[in-house]
Amino acid sequence: MTRVAFSEELQVNWVSLIADFLLVGMVFGPPIAPFLAASGVFLLPGIADIIYFMGNHVCPQPDMGFDLAPPFIMAVCMRCYGTVTGLLITRLLYGLTGGKGFYWLSQYGWSGAALASVLMMAYPLELAAQVFGLWSFNNYVVTPFGLITGLAWGLFTMPILHGWRGNTVRLRFFDGNCRVQRFKKLL
Repeated sequence: MTRVAFSEELQVNWVSLIADFLLVGMVFGPPIAPFLAASGVFLLPGIADIIYFMGNHVCPQPDMGFDLAPPFIMAVCMRCYGTVTGLLITRLLYGLTGGKGFYWLSQYGWSGAALASVLMMAYPLELAAQVFGLWSFNNYVVTPFGLITGLAWGLFTMPILHGWRGNTVRLRFFDGNCRVQRFKKLL
């Protein structure tokens, strides 16, 4: 007698999966890079070099990172890591709420995009104020500006990235066999 292993379908949202994979790399990469570089174990310094390379190309001040494993510093400054923290917070919030709430900015269309854009200007405005000498670099000052930018960015993009259902792959499990079917859903 044959039994059905799973009667439910498992849907994989590839956009969401890739976005989460990149976010995990952005959250864990910069703080572990100094420890990988300091370890001296076979391939780990090479992995740290890759993380530092990426940090040097996305962060305007990577030399201002925290000194985590002297003489090695974090791969990005705290302004950038504040932005990543804001993205992480909104991803966790999206996981809890499923995108339901007044604070998700993408539901307001162009008005939400405008508000998100204004809030995301916290990062470049703080950087400009520092460049023009209004204050010097301080991790306690730059982190909240990055956090505001990350929260605004996440509150606008998380429902778009994780609610998208364009090309999904549905996996059906019958009798221990996996059948893959591709569907193109209309939005």
